[in-house]
Amino acid sequence: MFKEYLKIAIKNLKTRPIRSWLTILGIVIGVFLIIGLLSLAGGIKEMIMQQLRALGGDIIFVIPGEESNMMMNLIGGGSNKLEREDLEAIKRTEGVNIVLPYSYTTEVIRFSEEKKGVVMTGQPWEEGLEILQKFQGWSLKQGDWPQTGKREVLVGAITADSLFEKKINIGDEITIRGRKFDVVGILNSLGSKSDDTSIFVDEDLFYQITGMKKGTANMAMVKIESGADLEKTANNIKQALEEIRKRKRGKDMIDITVITSEKVTGLIGDIMAAIEIAIFALASIGIVVGGIGIMNTMYTSVRERTKEIGIMKAVGAKNSTIVLIFLIESGIIGLIGGAGGVLLGFMMAKGVELVGQIDPVFYLEASVSLGLALFGLCFSFVIGCISGFFPARSAAKLKPVDALRYE
Repeated sequence: MFKEYLKIAIKNLKTRPIRSWLTILGIVIGVFLIIGLLSLAGGIKEMIMQQLRALGGDIIFVIPGEESNMMMNLIGGGSNKLEREDLEAIKRTEGVNIVLPYSYTTEVIRFSEEKKGVVMTGQPWEEGLEILQKFQGWSLKQGDWPQTGKREVLVGAITADSLFEKKINIGDEITIRGRKFDVVGILNSLGSKSDDTSIFVDEDLFYQITGMKKGTANMAMVKIESGADLEKTANNIKQALEEIRKRKRGKDMIDITVITSEKVTGLIGDIMAAIEIAIFALASIGIVVGGIGIMNTMYTSVRERTKEIGIMKAVGAKNSTIVLIFLIESGIIGLIGGAGGVLLGFMMAKGVELVGQIDPVFYLEASVSLGLALFGLCFSFVIGCISGFFPARSAAKLKPVDALRYE
């Protein structure tokens, strides 16, 4: 019996194709926005979490600026810097094993007549190489590690292989702000797009190129001693830095965020969850508009098919049968719209990902999953059924005699 109802619903949709497709388009747009934006948000979240998990659980981040602006400061958006005194104080703090300062900025590099923007990081090779190899899994795909004081550059895997039309090889030269650097090493992939699309130079050369004050850093990563308490060490670092600021700068002291990798993971998870909720709420407006379109179409269909409904009821069709036929019709509209929206949403997300691979400084990774696709389909189907319920109930309430006389 359901098969017959389905045939009737499909026949009714085919009878008015333009109206049906326009109604479906309203659902497509809403689902497209939800799926596309949630795919990108999920991809960004997973990428960040993957990098944090790779660091391990005994890492402390020291970032200039307030904790509320932590994300902006982490990606280099903050104007404040850690001073030399800050880094020395961190090294002297009880429970601290290794301190690795991070100084980075976006620079335009020239290679083989092409110019591209990349993230350039200054590294203290003598002090930091062991940390990078032991704790962050750095290894060379080709070449050697740069030497301190020399115009030598280490290149990330993606930068070497696909950033430029011509691959970067050992012995090639790249130009940064008019200065030539020899490519001496190419990294194996670190599993992080931000690292794989970067270049790395000696710390002293970094300060010369950028004009940043020598000894300062955008942030610092602290590895604690084996057996040391993570929270206690973090508190010790914060106290040491606060004492320096009170002594050196008085009322003008700069806020410092000292945060463990565990807390960073939790904060980022909360931030991304809030972003996903906001995306869903805003994009759902499109779905609601599409639902109103379905409701309008179904009410119009009820008016146009009043005599048909009267005949069906005259030959014994129950109210529940009429309701079910209209619900199937509106559900099909929602389902087709949902399928189109899911497909276009994933295509948009993957398109943004591909554009990011062309210009990796602005890389965004898409998270395409079966669960998200099923959610889009189910959500649009339910919206379709809900939107069709009231017109369906209105059709079922028609009296056969009045329906047959309707002009």
